[in-house]
Amino acid sequence: MKYIAGPLGMLLNAIYEINGHYGFTLIIFTLIVRICLFPLYAHQIKGTAKMAEVQPKMQALQKKYANDRETLNVKMMELYKEEKFNPMQGCLPMIIQLPIIWGLFNLLRNPTAYMSSTEMWIASHEAFFWVPDLSQPDLWILPLLAGAATFFSFIMAPNMMGPQPMGGAAGQMAPMMKMMRYFFPIMIVLMGRSFPAGLTLYWFIGTLVQIVQTRILNAWKKRLIAKSSDERK
Repeated sequence: MKYIAGPLGMLLNAIYEINGHYGFTLIIFTLIVRICLFPLYAHQIKGTAKMAEVQPKMQALQKKYANDRETLNVKMMELYKEEKFNPMQGCLPMIIQLPIIWGLFNLLRNPTAYMSSTEMWIASHEAFFWVPDLSQPDLWILPLLAGAATFFSFIMAPNMMGPQPMGGAAGQMAPMMKMMRYFFPIMIVLMGRSFPAGLTLYWFIGTLVQIVQTRILNAWKKRLIAKSSDERK
């Protein structure tokens, strides 16, 4: 991950040279990263809007070939080809983001390993509001804020993802997603109490930005679905 964490460290260092405060540098850095990732989220939303358009045809095929799984799969593939729809395109943004997320994780967990500047080594130990040292864990406030933001992002996730292509699979996944809605935020709180406060700050701010982006993209998705519905009439 050094090939990703290294350039991100250069960006962090450049922002710090302009800003001069490590805590606010992390916030600006987070905003830049999330803005750069925004087109990926937009691509995902465009895919879910197309999925909503194709969903009635999928359900009709599932009902018609409920007892013939092999024929159903063939008909589904024909439908995807006819509609020029790839059910996996919603996963592509997440796959692309994973290396970036891991690079950020390594950078912010141990920034001195990817930045040669002595000034940045010292900066990573700066205080930020109630946090006396951003390189050390904040035991409660930041982890709780990060956990709460993660919980609200999960609440918005169903609208973000849209309808699923396979009703049976979606039904089986629903209990797991409901459990993750509560389990993952708790896990974020626990991890935040052991990770450097700078990393927890990044997660909190990044999740807040994601919530705002999701609201914007959900509104865009509704307009796309409405437009597609009007064109079919």
